[in-house]
Amino acid sequence: MGGDQPGELGGSDAPCAVSGLSAEDLPDGLVVADGEGRVVTFNRMAQRLSRIARQDALGRDFRDVLPLHDADGRDWWKCSDPFGGLRTRTRQPERPLFLVDGREILVAARYVRGTPGGDLTRLVVTLRDASHRARGERSRADLVSTVAHELRSPLTSVKGFTATLLGKWDRLTDKQKMFMLETVNADADRVTRLITELLSVSRIESGRVEIRKQVVDLPELARTLIAGRVTAGEPADRYRLEVRAPLPELWLDADKIGQIMANLLENGVRHGAGTVTIVIEPYEDGAVVSVRDEGKGIAPDAVPRVFRRFWRTRRRGGTGLGLFIVKGLIEAHGGEITVGRAPSGGAEFRFTVPAGTPEFA
Repeated sequence: MGGDQPGELGGSDAPCAVSGLSAEDLPDGLVVADGEGRVVTFNRMAQRLSRIARQDALGRDFRDVLPLHDADGRDWWKCSDPFGGLRTRTRQPERPLFLVDGREILVAARYVRGTPGGDLTRLVVTLRDASHRARGERSRADLVSTVAHELRSPLTSVKGFTATLLGKWDRLTDKQKMFMLETVNADADRVTRLITELLSVSRIESGRVEIRKQVVDLPELARTLIAGRVTAGEPADRYRLEVRAPLPELWLDADKIGQIMANLLENGVRHGAGTVTIVIEPYEDGAVVSVRDEGKGIAPDAVPRVFRRFWRTRRRGGTGLGLFIVKGLIEAHGGEITVGRAPSGGAEFRFTVPAGTPEFA
């Protein structure tokens, strides 16, 4: 609420002249005061947010019903002075204010005048719960803290080794130089991965994930990912791929499906044990991919939190963003992902993807 054209509500259940809704149908708290400042509308949501009963609000001065203060403790109604301030004002934009008990609430106001520049005939105030705002701020604070922590270690390493190389190049052996350069390269890759993850999180949360479809061979993609890890020095018997029955033609975003499977493989290797198995099989009009390990699995009480941002196991490896990104990318394809116990006793991440259609279809 808090728009420029609120409905002319004359009572707690009066219909809105514009939309045909009553005050009780509105998702926000609504408080309306008449030209004398007496409350004439106080809907159910306003009662819930203010914890004041309607019968205790109607007919009383709005300042007594809703004593609001800003972050500095100033009386907001004295500062804004709806009935005595500038007559050119038509609204107050939404801002966080505080009730007497200290709870934060988002408040916006509309000044209804009989004529432009005339006396105030009606004050329309909307109230919204600020708890989601507080959660958002905590989430952003967590993000900043996590990013700072994850960046500090590799950047400290890069700075230290480059300073050593620049200052002592002639005194270092080739083996020492190679070790430092390889470490700097690995840390640069780590920072790049973190930035990529943050960009993915941003696109997922803003609904801006772009899916560029092409025909994707899931088994071949899985083989490529496994081969890359084996080439990097991991034992070949750590991985197993099972493809069951012919698969339909799948129109997917190859890069994002590769990112999903790579994340799940990394998760199985880092947090699981034994052989990591990828099972690919047909499912309804698409395919289902299961990534299983032979570790201890995920505790049942942790399952609801697995796909949240910053969720980590007790080992606390990684940024805690990987599975959140996996879920977002799968849902962007129209699929779903679940986590449960694998037949071998470890964790099983199982996701579905529809066959899809080409962009031009």
